[in-house]
Amino acid sequence: MHLNTDYGPWALVLGASEGTGRAFAKALAAQGLPAVLVARRMEPLQALAAEINTEFDLDCLPLSVDLGNVSVLEKIVAACGDREIGLLICNAGADPNGAHFLNREFEHWQLLAQLNVMTPLACEHHFSGKMRERGRGGIVIVGSGACYGGGAYMATYTGAKGFQLNFSESLWAELKPANVDVLHLVLGTTDTPAFRKLLAEKGKKPPKNLASPDAIAAKALPLLDKGPVYNRGQRFGLRAGFRRQKVKLISRLSEMLVFGES
Repeated sequence: MHLNTDYGPWALVLGASEGTGRAFAKALAAQGLPAVLVARRMEPLQALAAEINTEFDLDCLPLSVDLGNVSVLEKIVAACGDREIGLLICNAGADPNGAHFLNREFEHWQLLAQLNVMTPLACEHHFSGKMRERGRGGIVIVGSGACYGGGAYMATYTGAKGFQLNFSESLWAELKPANVDVLHLVLGTTDTPAFRKLLAEKGKKPPKNLASPDAIAAKALPLLDKGPVYNRGQRFGLRAGFRRQKVKLISRLSEMLVFGES
């Protein structure tokens, strides 16, 4: 895999200010791929862009926008301008609540759904369309092990992550013939500032053996063309090969029984 030729000349990283988003931006830069760095806070984005310029002599574009805003796609597209986005990394969407559904105002869950579902969906639709026209590109959708089932304190979050999983698999099946790769990256407990902040608010200490964002980015990028799913745990029933065969079967049945031409 050659990032510049297969997925260049620019990447777009949503949620790039810290954690796995920041790690992806650094890993891409190490392989010569600059990125449009998107998040709400400009200061860490500018610091990251400066760091990448110093280490790798690449100019990245920091873009401060609110990814919870329903009209954010217009601002992202305008900022990208004529840059050809060959790789989209959808990374924003951590759950800062850790609460029962009825113990937070609805606006909290609406924002979480916007960050995890609607904003990525808008970006994936726009930029994957350009990728399909060019006949190359890639999309990484950063998810969570919460995608595999619901649980108390995570109702909206598990619902959103379950959507991401099924959407990623479906998009992989639809875009693979156009040479556009889709990878859903299922994270376990990862050492991010957002996770540490949530634990601190609950009076808890971080568990041992948290995954490193840098290690995750380094592992995921070479697997971009091995979609639709990479699950860090790789437990039975969750393995990439199992998910791939399941998606192919459902796709064939859908075409035969419902959507195929008569």
